[in-house]
Amino acid sequence: MEKKNLELAIQLRHELHAHPELSYQETWTKQYLMDFLNRHTTNLEMIDKGNYFYAKYVAGEDKPTIAFRADFDALPIPETIDLPWESKVPGVSHKCGHDGHAATLVGFALEVDQKGADKNIIFLFQHAEETGQGAIEAVEVLKDENIDEIYGYHNMSGIEFKAVHVIDGTAHFASKGMSIEMIGTPAHASQPEVGVNPSFAMAKIIEALPELTSLENFEGLVLSTIIQVDIGSENYGIAAHKGVLRLTIRAEKETELEMLQNKIEDLARRVGIEQGIDVHCSYRDEFPETVNHKESNEKVRRIACEKGISLRELSSPYRASEDYGHYLKYVKGTLFYIGNGEEYPSIHTFEYDFRDDIIEVGVEMFKGLAGIE
Repeated sequence: MEKKNLELAIQLRHELHAHPELSYQETWTKQYLMDFLNRHTTNLEMIDKGNYFYAKYVAGEDKPTIAFRADFDALPIPETIDLPWESKVPGVSHKCGHDGHAATLVGFALEVDQKGADKNIIFLFQHAEETGQGAIEAVEVLKDENIDEIYGYHNMSGIEFKAVHVIDGTAHFASKGMSIEMIGTPAHASQPEVGVNPSFAMAKIIEALPELTSLENFEGLVLSTIIQVDIGSENYGIAAHKGVLRLTIRAEKETELEMLQNKIEDLARRVGIEQGIDVHCSYRDEFPETVNHKESNEKVRRIACEKGISLRELSSPYRASEDYGHYLKYVKGTLFYIGNGEEYPSIHTFEYDFRDDIIEVGVEMFKGLAGIE
């Protein structure tokens, strides 16, 4: 990677880090990225899609088209560590490294703009990964541009620094946020028997979760994590009569996530009928399973070896979810990983900051996959 391009990418990363924006609020981030590319490239076309955008390099109508994706939203986590490029937005920071992903894709775009390529290349800058919605909207680009293959990477702590890590098949679990709203009947606190209190119904559901997620009932791992239990209010004269139980349910296989969802819903409705409680289930932050294509993984392995980049195989998928899985349902491709170091602070923690040293690794991998020296 050209030294000047690497320096520009790092400077860009620091600017993005200092101005983080949450999902569906990334107005400044998107415009800054577009302006940056317009200032520093001459052979790329910018396509503004509203919440997100992509840049396009055209080699020829008869050439294959390959896409590379980076996300750019931040998290509702305050910046507590001392950084020269620390977040200027209270309560919001880039604690997942999407600033680094976007900077890497820009660095790659600079290299393509200057060196050229023998393929049509789509540089996809995606919004709202953290809520699972961004890829649902941006997947339309795969169809509009007749994309043959897509690649992306995620920085990851707990694995070897600057090494590329891959896994065939499932790379990330499917998951969704589940809310079980329960409405009973109010009563004076001195006569609780007159009303219907959903606390006991919720307790039954909570107590049953370990059995419902037992390994004996599924081929892969399934999990149900209690996020919030909210029942009644701070009014000591009124018995609780409505509340909500919020869970994150996840599974290695989407089919088994659906099975778990149905089991919990059936139990909630059954208990509701028994106790005279209205039950309503709703969902948000829905992520598909991310399943890598072996053919694309083999290309990642080959490029890493050709460039002398350490290559490692992951032994199991990540339980955390990624909306990148939506792309892999339409075209072949893969999501690989670049290590932050075995002992480096984990993503989504106060101590974390993206490591600029892995930008060049990402750019070199992308160049190799695009057939650029």
